Amino acid sequence: MARAGAFVWAFLSVVLLAFNTSHGDALGVNWGTQASHILQPSIVVRLLKDNGINKVKLFDADSWTVNALAGSGIEVMVGIPNKDLQRYNSYKKAKHWVEKNVTKHLYDGGVDIRYVAVGNEPFLTSYNGSFLNTTFPALSNIQKALDEAGHGDKIKATIPLNADVYESATNKPSDGVFRKDIKDLMIKIVKLLHEKKSAFVVNIYPFLSLYQNPDFPLDFAFFNGGGNPTEDKGVQYTNVFDANHDTLVWALRKAGVPDLKILVGEIGWPTDGDKNANLKLARRFYDGLLKKLADSKGTPLRPGGLDVYLFGLIDENMKSVAPGSFERHWGIFFFDGKPKFPMDFSGKGLDKFLEPAKGVIYLEPKWCVLNRDAVKNMTQVGPFVNYACSNSDCTSLGYGSSCNNLDQNGNVSYAFNMYFQMQNQDVEACNFNGMGKITTKNASTGTCLFPVQMMSAGEKLIGYGISVTGFMGLVLFGLLW
Repeated sequence: MARAGAFVWAFLSVVLLAFNTSHGDALGVNWGTQASHILQPSIVVRLLKDNGINKVKLFDADSWTVNALAGSGIEVMVGIPNKDLQRYNSYKKAKHWVEKNVTKHLYDGGVDIRYVAVGNEPFLTSYNGSFLNTTFPALSNIQKALDEAGHGDKIKATIPLNADVYESATNKPSDGVFRKDIKDLMIKIVKLLHEKKSAFVVNIYPFLSLYQNPDFPLDFAFFNGGGNPTEDKGVQYTNVFDANHDTLVWALRKAGVPDLKILVGEIGWPTDGDKNANLKLARRFYDGLLKKLADSKGTPLRPGGLDVYLFGLIDENMKSVAPGSFERHWGIFFFDGKPKFPMDFSGKGLDKFLEPAKGVIYLEPKWCVLNRDAVKNMTQVGPFVNYACSNSDCTSLGYGSSCNNLDQNGNVSYAFNMYFQMQNQDVEACNFNGMGKITTKNASTGTCLFPVQMMSAGEKLIGYGISVTGFMGLVLFGLLW
């Protein structure tokens, strides 16, 4: 999924020792940093350790982040962004990258790096083939550099791929094949992964099956069933994850690598930004997934344990909304490291709170809202709402989202406050030609939380994917007028 806040305070529970259960070594999280205000890496590492999370997948190899993981005992997958793949078609540059981003971290008590993710879903059809010629050479060179540096036995290069790299004409797993336009390339990739004893990393999103197809049966997106099973060659599939996963298994069989290890690089459920992206359904999804992992059921064609990285750790308010407004709400924690809903990593359904991030420093408890006395005609406000949303995050105002039930004044206040917080509560950021005012009264109402932003650990804004500046502002403008 090319990646592409609301604050509905609910409760997230977990047994802190849950990751020490039998499936603990198989469960990790994705840690993304596409946010206007990011948590200090040391705070995030403590959050991971406090909750027993011992595997993490990154989208780059930023030294600030990777250094924070030193001595933590957490297994790490570092990444190379798609935009850099061309550079590592040069072996010399690939070798330098490994020296700078892998070798230097491998001292005694250093970082436990296990994988290098070469690109991120580089064969998405939306990229129009931009990375078809650069991905495999980069993969080959990075693995060669790891081998020659003496790291190849422990650290493997791989490519996190979207599930759209394979397909089935009948929607039955047994008809699974690699996508026709990239079939030859995929066979080269999987054979190299197999030769080097690496793993196929696939991102599978049952939520997207539901989002993209209005006729998709809701229950089939979850693990606790209730829908009609699909039968294929005597095998019954009761959920879309198993069917999708085993479509890949069939594609690998047909490519001549039936025993290639599979890692699920991303799987999760968003909590806002769409009618099906909410806390209730997210909890249902994770409850079923974690129970499945605890039971080591695997899938019909790959029974046993599954290696899974949840997506994601923390909400990211700067992600592209091109795929949908839900993109900014995948975290199992809110932007500030507060847990969202009951989740038990042991898979036993126990309700204990996850530990929140410690050491978070917030801005002052104040909000920017609409100054009703200064507004003679609400049509005056439209351009300012558009501007505010274009430069902040108004995804929680969309249809079916957590702030969808605000009245017109509430919508404007929400937009104003999001911009005000994004601008670190600068007084001028609540002007809006006199139509905004600062208040110390919490503007939150009902299920809609008006956040107070935290002090950012830095100004690091990483741009993956497509920028859609102004999208939600235009949507909101349409909702209001």
